[in-house]
Amino acid sequence: MLRRVLEELALFLVPFVLFFGYLLLVGRNPLQRVHWDAQLFRLVLAGLGIVIASLVLTGLFSERHPDGYVPAHMENGRLVPGQFR
Repeated sequence: MLRRVLEELALFLVPFVLFFGYLLLVGRNPLQRVHWDAQLFRLVLAGLGIVIASLVLTGLFSERHPDGYVPAHMENGRLVPGQFR
């Protein structure tokens, strides 16, 4: 679960990192707030768009298990681990 949250956070931060790089390329100081104020709303929308798109695409194209999950159980005196069938 934590891995998934960190992945989505990283995807959200992609537009901010790209804008930071852009500011470096054009010779502006990316640590000055004046450069970020006008673009902050757009960057947040772009980050949310990327996160929503990744969630939708993951839901559409993730592996499906039609038979479901079989929990761990005992067979002939030994423990059989849970698995998807």
